[in-house]
Amino acid sequence: MGMNISDFFDMDVLIQILTDWSTATGIGIIAVDEKGEYMMDPIGWKDFCMKYTRGTKEGLRRCVKCDQEGQGVYFCHAGLIYFGIELKIGDEVVGSVIGGQVLSETPDDEKFRAVAREIGVNEDRYIAALHKVTIRSEEAIRASAELLGQVLNNYINAQYMEKHNKQIIGKLGTGAKDAEELVNRIKEKTVQLNTVHGKQKILALNASIEAARAGENGRGFAVVAGEVGKLSDFINDINKDINKLVGEIDTVVHKMNE
Repeated sequence: MGMNISDFFDMDVLIQILTDWSTATGIGIIAVDEKGEYMMDPIGWKDFCMKYTRGTKEGLRRCVKCDQEGQGVYFCHAGLIYFGIELKIGDEVVGSVIGGQVLSETPDDEKFRAVAREIGVNEDRYIAALHKVTIRSEEAIRASAELLGQVLNNYINAQYMEKHNKQIIGKLGTGAKDAEELVNRIKEKTVQLNTVHGKQKILALNASIEAARAGENGRGFAVVAGEVGKLSDFINDINKDINKLVGEIDTVVHKMNE
């Protein structure tokens, strides 16, 4: 299908949901589209990760490696927990939410000082930033991620169905309008047909009168009969037009039911 989540989902609503969730849990979060491109600014991301770890060449290299290889709920190279949530419409992935930048337990400062030395960042600043990172149990983080995934996917699918239904209704409305116009054209043709039919009756009557008067020499009858023939041809043309219009209606109805 190649759907883009922003085509049917109100991004302001998505951002508000993620902002509220991040505020409540202390967990950083961001949404990306089906191509992996950011759809919003990060929410609740920590200086420890963004300013210090990713702010160094080696730290960024390690983080990118984790971003590429991490699946589900996982620990990054620096010991923080991250997670990824797939956003789906049916079986099709239309985006994802990446969250984390939290600790599952009180950190060992010496361990993180060693990381600071490895990536080339000031140890004291690194530890000061580390102490501002949210601490949540791994169980709580997994539960929060699972709950967020359920909420988002339910909401996204509801939004998709709402837009899809509106498109169907709009399509039906357009189809109904087209059908109405075609029916009106058929009515116009029917009026013409009725007029021709009336003329046929008059001519038939005149032909009968002329035939009675002329007897065997009813030349007038022949003239009238010729006119009746022309009108019959006209009726045939109108009938063809009507058949064509009916075919167009069938096409419209078929499109409405697709």
